[in-house]
Amino acid sequence: MARTRAIDFEEKQRGILSSAAAVFAEIGMEKASMAMIASRSNVSKALLYHYYPSKDALIFDIIRTHLVELDSAIEAADQPDAEPEKRLRLLVRQMLESYRDADDHHKVQLNASGTLSAEQITEIQSIERRIVKRFSNIIRDINPDLSRERPLLMPVTMSLFGMMNWVYMWFRPDGPISRDEYADIATTLVLEGVKAVR
Repeated sequence: MARTRAIDFEEKQRGILSSAAAVFAEIGMEKASMAMIASRSNVSKALLYHYYPSKDALIFDIIRTHLVELDSAIEAADQPDAEPEKRLRLLVRQMLESYRDADDHHKVQLNASGTLSAEQITEIQSIERRIVKRFSNIIRDINPDLSRERPLLMPVTMSLFGMMNWVYMWFRPDGPISRDEYADIATTLVLEGVKAVR
């Protein structure tokens, strides 16, 4: 008879993912062991293996879950009927808000390419492209010239992602600006710069 899922399966799974991301971020994916992750998660090694058969499976699910949740949050924050400038500002704010308390997940995503299979990489890239496309479509609406004579839309879009994706390296909650204030700064830099790009 098949084993049924516990009522708190998803809650425990989320706890394991969060603990595993912290271990991977602290000591690296090669040095981290399933025993360390089980200990940090306050579960037995046997239970950890019930959720994830290998460290690689765990790494993939950390990244996939993080990106799926990010994609859903951005989609929910979007207002397709709003002016493009307002839409972009809303999405940048949501992106940075979704990054709150997700530094460990972000580090795993940035450093895990060597542990993923080709199929897993394809799935991850599909979600990443969906997120990027939502932003690039809005940027194109702001300045249609970016995708006409020269292929500048993607470089401009990825410049914005550079400002958002690396914020974890320097941003501090007790620093001189809030997360929302930085979101507005990043958006303004892109909005003003986009108008000047030819």
